[in-house]
Amino acid sequence: MDEWSTGKSFRITIVSEGQQFQLSTETEITPFLRGARRLQHPAPVAYTLEMERLWTPWRYAYVTGKDKGTPKNGVPAALAAWPGETHCVFCNMLAAVEYGVAHGMPQDEADAAVYILERGRTCFLVLNAFPYNSGHLMVLPYQHEASLAALPDETAAELMTLTRQAERLLRKVYRPDGLNLGLNLGESAGAGVAEHLHLHAVPRWSGDNNFMSVLGETRILPEMLTESYRRLREALATEPAE
Repeated sequence: MDEWSTGKSFRITIVSEGQQFQLSTETEITPFLRGARRLQHPAPVAYTLEMERLWTPWRYAYVTGKDKGTPKNGVPAALAAWPGETHCVFCNMLAAVEYGVAHGMPQDEADAAVYILERGRTCFLVLNAFPYNSGHLMVLPYQHEASLAALPDETAAELMTLTRQAERLLRKVYRPDGLNLGLNLGESAGAGVAEHLHLHAVPRWSGDNNFMSVLGETRILPEMLTESYRRLREALATEPAE
């Protein structure tokens, strides 16, 4: 395909010895034609590429219905014997763990069932069961409270101490490009569980918000929750107390 015309007014593109020239009707073009070559246009590329597959084995329980037997929010099947209901996902989770331990389940096993990573005096660190990215953590007070300002000073201080620990832990295990750390207070601010405040700690990587999230409202998570929990617990074992 040539890049010039023979009309009264035209422009010509010539590449000569690695240099490109834009010439018009008012320009003497003859000297440039010697040794010049016409621009080569690439061959057309096939529109459809080879199909790629995203393996998501953690979704097997969902599509087969095997994870639909838990009647209460926040209570996994391992702790389903708990008979209560607090109408708060986080309080349900804590109460079910306490019930399991009271009835003979080891504390570590009960905590692992709901992905609790670390317990403080007034707050705890837990892996989000519905993560935005792999390693998505939450820091919560045991107290059922919607307002940060309403927390006792000791609880508010430990909330920040555990948040600092969460940052160190995520940087150590996942080496992210950045982190989102923050609270959403109230439904209008984006809180999914507005009545029990929780601070999010989310590792981020450049480009992690891809077309699947933008167009399909779907997150692709490369790591299963059980593996995230294992890695984070191992890293916590070597984390010095603050």
